[in-house]
Amino acid sequence: MFLFESITLAQGVMWFVVLGALIGLNELSRRGPWAGMFFFIAVPVVLTIFVWPHTAGEGSSTGTWFHWVKVYSALAGCLGFLAIRYIPRLQRNRWALMFPAGILALNILEACIRDFQVGAMNADGMVDGVYMLSGSWNWMNGVAGLINLLAITGWMGIYIARDKVQDMIYPDMIWPWIIAYDLWNFAYVYNCVGDHSFYAGAALLISCTIPAFFIRKGAWLQHRAHTLAFWMMWTMAVPAFVSDSSFAVESSHDPAALFTVSAISLAANLALAVYQIRKMRAGRKNPLKVEIYDDTPAYRRVVRSIPGASEAQLAAAGVEPARVEAAV
Repeated sequence: MFLFESITLAQGVMWFVVLGALIGLNELSRRGPWAGMFFFIAVPVVLTIFVWPHTAGEGSSTGTWFHWVKVYSALAGCLGFLAIRYIPRLQRNRWALMFPAGILALNILEACIRDFQVGAMNADGMVDGVYMLSGSWNWMNGVAGLINLLAITGWMGIYIARDKVQDMIYPDMIWPWIIAYDLWNFAYVYNCVGDHSFYAGAALLISCTIPAFFIRKGAWLQHRAHTLAFWMMWTMAVPAFVSDSSFAVESSHDPAALFTVSAISLAANLALAVYQIRKMRAGRKNPLKVEIYDDTPAYRRVVRSIPGASEAQLAAAGVEPARVEAAV
C-alpha cells in the first residue's frame, strides 16, 4: 500500500473500534462538569502516579518529552474549556476567552517544532522508539502548521450553549480551517510518528471531525481536546498497542508518501490562507477584533441552531434575538 504496510481484517476492525471508542468517550465526557472532572482530573492523577512512570519511560515509543508535554497540554485544554463552560464569570471574561485559541495555538506550535526537529535530524532509522525518515516533507509540513496557526480566528466570538450540556461553541472555526488542520495534523503524525499514524492520525482526527459535522456543530475545538486527551492517555498507558501488538500498523516509510501528504497539507493551508485574506480584505475585517466567517452558511447554521450567541452574532446570521429568546 502507498501510505501503510498491508492492513489485516483485524486491524481494520480495530480502527473502527478506536474511532467509535473516542467518539463515545467524548460524548460521555462532555455531558456535565462531574463527568469532565472524572475523566480529566481523577483518571490522569491515577495514571500519573501509578501507570505512566512505568509505561512511558525512557526507551518507550511514548517516553519522549513531546508525548509528556502533549498529554498534559491536552488535559490543560480540557480543564480550561470545562472551567469556561461552567464558571459564569469566565464566560464573560475576554481574557479567559483567549485561552481556547491560545492552547490550540500552543499545541500546533509544539507539533511544528517537532516536525522541524525531525527534519534537522537527518534520521533514517529508529529514534526514540519510532522509525523516522527525515526530509523536505518535515519542513513543508512545519510551514503548513505555522500557516494554520496564524489562520486561527474568531476567539472573541466563543460562547456557551444555553442548554443542558453547555458546550463551548466556536462558530468562526468553520470547515475550511478544520479540513486544513486535519490534513496538516495527519501529515505531522505521519512524518514524526508514522507507525502510529493509522490510529493517531486518521482515526483520532476523524473522531473529532464527525461530531463537529454531525453531532454538535460548532464545538470542534472541544471535541478535539477531549479525543486527543483520551488518545494520549491510552497510548501513554499502553504504548505497545501502536508499536508491538497484533493491531499495530506500520507506515510504508516511503519518501514519495511522506512528500505527498506534506505537499497536500501545505497546499491546503496555503489555500486556506488565500481564502481568509480575501475575506478579510473584502469585509475589511481585522481577525484580532471581529469574526471573519460570520457571513458564511456554516457560521450561520451554528449560531441559528445553538442558543447562547450574542446579539451581534445573531444579527450577522440574520436572526432576530427576540425570536431566539422565545425559543429557548
